Amino acid sequence: MEYRHLGSSGLNVSALSFGSWVTFGDQIDTARAAECMQVAYDHGVNFFDNAEAYANGQSERMMGQIIQDKGWSRSDLVLSTKIFWGGDGPNDQGLSRKHVIEGTKAALRRLQTDYVDLVFCHRPDPETPVEETVRAMSYLVDQGYAFYWGTSEWSAEQIRHAHAVARREHLVPPTMEQPQYNMFHRERVEREYAPLYDTPGLGTTVWSPLASGLLTGKYNGGIPEDSRLATEGYEWLQDQVLREQRLDKVQRLGAVADDLGCSTAQLALAWCLQNPNVSTVITGASKPHQVEENMQAMDVVDQLDAETRERIETILDNQPAPPPTYRK
Repeated sequence: MEYRHLGSSGLNVSALSFGSWVTFGDQIDTARAAECMQVAYDHGVNFFDNAEAYANGQSERMMGQIIQDKGWSRSDLVLSTKIFWGGDGPNDQGLSRKHVIEGTKAALRRLQTDYVDLVFCHRPDPETPVEETVRAMSYLVDQGYAFYWGTSEWSAEQIRHAHAVARREHLVPPTMEQPQYNMFHRERVEREYAPLYDTPGLGTTVWSPLASGLLTGKYNGGIPEDSRLATEGYEWLQDQVLREQRLDKVQRLGAVADDLGCSTAQLALAWCLQNPNVSTVITGASKPHQVEENMQAMDVVDQLDAETRERIETILDNQPAPPPTYRK
């Protein structure tokens, strides 16, 4: 396993990490989840991602119990949660100081830990002043409930605003962002955030590297009954993922993978990993053999030479325009 700094911080995270969205509590039980986490851990994964919203908190309960049962050293792990959707009450959602602090404490109880390494604002909250949220997240770090805080699916301008507030008020600024990033979803990571990687040193923990399973090739012939897109409550993903043009590109990418001697999924993960501004790629799986396959993507990165990358770009035909340059 390769370990990378989380942006400009001193924290090292495994280049491939493991997340529980959709799977824990929705697709698989604790026993299967434990098997998947064990395979990831055995391959050197140290970052395990979660959120209060995943399976209405059940995902955190499962992960916390698994870690306790395994007896893994807490200092060897980088654990996260994300705060925004915590329940149905009027103060159980959003990024108010009340929900940020109460939601994080509740997540810690479910995870059976005194602190998380990373806590994310799961989405921007237009109904809460940014200063209120920055103060609340900074408080979590000051009190030791989290070591670093960040954002998820915030715009570059919103991240800049949070940094400006933190500098002005002498608070802890956000360290990382958790955006979607894959071969079909590139604009934000490759263009919009580009000015933020050097200053202020933004780290990224990217999610959906396989485009909800599309980039595994398993949907080329339809929707398997045990797949994510067939899971009750996630039907909305079908319209986003299953587009005829994308399916054609996945089939063509499969030919590239065949030439490299890897799977389409491994090619897609390696493609994300070769971006130097990606701190870690969050993988998900419902079966141990899928975790094993994902981990082997580390061996494919070095095979993505200039010729292969150009071949991929020709198939994708979606490379974002270079970010604008500004004169000082």
